[in-house]
Amino acid sequence: MTQKDAVRVRFAPSPTGRFHIGGARTALYNYLLARQTGGKFILRLEDTDRKRFNPASEKEFIDSLHWLGLQWDEGPDIGGPYRPYRQSERRQIYQQHINELIRNDHAYYCFCTPDRLAEVRNEQKNRKEDSHYDGLCRSLSLAEAQARIDSGESYVVRFKTPKEGVTTCYDQMRGEIRVENRTLDDYILLKSNGLPVYHLAAIVDDYLMGITHVFRGSEWLPTFPLHTQIYQAFGWQQPLWMHLSLFLNPTGKGKLSKRQSEGNNIKAVYTLDLKELGFLPEAVNNWIALMGWSYDDHTEFFTLPDLVENFSIEKLNPSPAAVNFTKLDHFNKLHIRSLAQDDLARRLVPVFQQAGLDVSLEKLIDLMPILQERIRTLDEAVEIAGFFFRDWVQPSPEDLIGKNMDQPGSLKTLQAAIEKISSMQSFNLELVEAQLRESADSLGLKAGQFFGILRMAVTGQTVSPPLIESMEIIGFEEVLRRLQKSAEILANSFEL
Repeated sequence: MTQKDAVRVRFAPSPTGRFHIGGARTALYNYLLARQTGGKFILRLEDTDRKRFNPASEKEFIDSLHWLGLQWDEGPDIGGPYRPYRQSERRQIYQQHINELIRNDHAYYCFCTPDRLAEVRNEQKNRKEDSHYDGLCRSLSLAEAQARIDSGESYVVRFKTPKEGVTTCYDQMRGEIRVENRTLDDYILLKSNGLPVYHLAAIVDDYLMGITHVFRGSEWLPTFPLHTQIYQAFGWQQPLWMHLSLFLNPTGKGKLSKRQSEGNNIKAVYTLDLKELGFLPEAVNNWIALMGWSYDDHTEFFTLPDLVENFSIEKLNPSPAAVNFTKLDHFNKLHIRSLAQDDLARRLVPVFQQAGLDVSLEKLIDLMPILQERIRTLDEAVEIAGFFFRDWVQPSPEDLIGKNMDQPGSLKTLQAAIEKISSMQSFNLELVEAQLRESADSLGLKAGQFFGILRMAVTGQTVSPPLIESMEIIGFEEVLRRLQKSAEILANSFEL
């Protein structure tokens, strides 16, 4: 592929809110096409809405993209040949292009006040008409408009939409889209504060930055004809357009809300919230890639390199996609299992530390054989295996009483286990289990009763990784200390 033909794609979020999985999917598809073709992936910040601009939002976008592994080639932080990459710093560029549109009679100055526009909308509503600009300033001469500007009158600039004929747009996923021009409005291109709206700024930037393919949400389809007309007004070649499918609620009804639940399992739809919930970036990429694209009718597990290799525009699907959080759980478990044990252990270190536990990488690596197959999310590791790193495990007396047993019988069980383990010369797994089962038999207990009490004493939990393997990792002396402590708890309770 020559430099002239190289793919150039951009992800251009507006830093006014949080980073949603819909934005993550758009960024992912851009990244995949760029990496697959040897092209360039550009990050551009569309920050002309200064009232809603939020610096924290910009940081969240960048942190989220880094976490997902979607590194850009040009952007506001690393520069590039088409800098600046913040629209708020490109005002002069937009003004030049606005002037060109006005000069060529494709745009005009509008001096209508907000009060007048509100009155027009009310009259249209009373007549049961769609809201639109009535064209009062459309026929103003440039001389008259300039005189009003010189007098200090506030204005915006509107696109002079053709009122006859048809505008034909082409979307790579949907094919040809034809719209009667008489149904289109004269959209504002430049606000009264001198800053452009998306309709102008994005198109000017895409052309000047050499963007060849545009992935964006289907919410832009209603203004797609306007964007096509702006390209035509400048005489520019359009990029290939892909308006991506809408994300629906898990029920399949309605646009995806900010938070959704399946049963009692609440999941966030913001990327960094998913990180906090213990999901892997590999799983999130896998999950969102398949909500709008598929490789075939049965392949579902993809690493990021797999997606780069197999992604194609031809297999994008415009149909709305219901967000399935159960599927995210499934993918996360698959990707956790696919990690090398030392890699998973490294990722778990900060998770345990955030829970207030002092962990070592070496100890976590030791846990991987009994932990990796049992967790669906990283935070589950703390719930399942936090007891390995706690100084004290202090179950309640009630929790230490075995099923269908009383306090004296449960205490006798703990004492028998302490005696048996104290007498052992080495901690051989098979030997320990066999001898503890002998103790259970001698007490006339079922294995579930006996080991249930031990599990609670050693782990403080009713569910844990395999008990004997866990005892080996905890260590001979610590296991005895926990058993003795639990026996004391039960004995003291019994005395009361």
